[in-house]
Amino acid sequence: MPSVVVVGAQWGDEGKGKATDQLGDRVDLCVRYSGGNNAGHTLVVGGEKFVLHLLPSGILNPNTTTVIGNGVVVDLDVLAEEMAVLTSRGVNVPHPYVSSNAHVITEYHKVLDKVTERFLGKKKIGTTGRGVGPAYSDKVNRMGIRIQDIFDEPILRQKVEASLDQKNQLLVKVYNRREIEADEIVESLLKHADKIRPYVIDSARFINDALDEGKVVLFEGAQAHFLDVDHGTYPYVTSSNPIAAGACTGAGVGPTRLDRTIGIAKAYTTRVGEGPFPTELFDEDGEKLRQIGGEFGATTGRPRRCGWFDAVLVEQASKINAFTDIFLTKLDILSGWEKIPVCVAYEVDGVRHDHMPMTQTDFHHAQPVYEYLDGWSEDISGCRTFEELPATCQAYVKRLEELIGCRISGIGVGPGREQSIAIHDLI
Repeated sequence: MPSVVVVGAQWGDEGKGKATDQLGDRVDLCVRYSGGNNAGHTLVVGGEKFVLHLLPSGILNPNTTTVIGNGVVVDLDVLAEEMAVLTSRGVNVPHPYVSSNAHVITEYHKVLDKVTERFLGKKKIGTTGRGVGPAYSDKVNRMGIRIQDIFDEPILRQKVEASLDQKNQLLVKVYNRREIEADEIVESLLKHADKIRPYVIDSARFINDALDEGKVVLFEGAQAHFLDVDHGTYPYVTSSNPIAAGACTGAGVGPTRLDRTIGIAKAYTTRVGEGPFPTELFDEDGEKLRQIGGEFGATTGRPRRCGWFDAVLVEQASKINAFTDIFLTKLDILSGWEKIPVCVAYEVDGVRHDHMPMTQTDFHHAQPVYEYLDGWSEDISGCRTFEELPATCQAYVKRLEELIGCRISGIGVGPGREQSIAIHDLI
């Protein structure tokens, strides 16, 4: 039985939550391996809408066990709130299990995130202000707080005080903010210790044991390929590795244990925050995509930037993640256009680029080269087989498949769990 990694193939918000949730019916273990609560996964089950920020998407499948891996940074307040909300809505929440090695987001991380963005002004990155970046910075600087630390108060206090010795200098002398007291941070973390203790495990051992037992394990990252700190549109990226390879470090499994990598791509392109976006639309088509597609951030409510499908972008993601399959989401949103542009190359200073330019400078100046495909007017939200789609819609999917260089195995035609078309078996 396979292990599967699900990765966003663009800049996030592709509908990874829905795809993961659908696969979850056949998955024993759903593992979140990167990011924090700076991303939102929206699921619609039985007509009910659920927005998850930290919990793995498989949490809504009663037969799936969920795990928050060591590569995730955890805001314990958010985790407790999300679990409480699900319980209040009648969802049984006996997990997620949480890695003892996962790092914790504290209040000082959130404060630093917000004041730094304000300080940058026009040069801001466009973070959500959730403290994710500063928490990862502390992790790399070996000043982080881990889940296991909240069970040892002397160690916790020692680490918090050491971190604040440095951060308070920055807050007071550079940003003109008040000092943060170590006591308030320690207390805010200790209050979660008893409640979270039953969920904390050696996650790497737990996941590898499940694989040894032949269980189906699905690895789920937050954000997407082009927000990866190494392979994304740096510096307008997140602070972790949401690419498929990130599952190895973020969950604690070897690369030979990953069998399938599924890329999730929206039938058009969106982006939240700052950074280059070659196919971005500033006209009525862009606004139409935003309104029909409901393109507003699940975490922040910010309107998403919208543009046409960028095949150059997704082909790059497919190459680096070694996608075995693509799940194409929100195809139904494109109904009603007579012609649908698809970006097949870039032009930079008069030179055509059929692949991603090597430098960020070139990518920033890239102009899209479009191929215009015939659109369709029919409502496709009720289609359940590929053959039911209008001929021009089928041709659109097949052309994207050619441009990406990877087979499209599933299509989303609506927000509901049942509004999908399976072309090839994903597991």
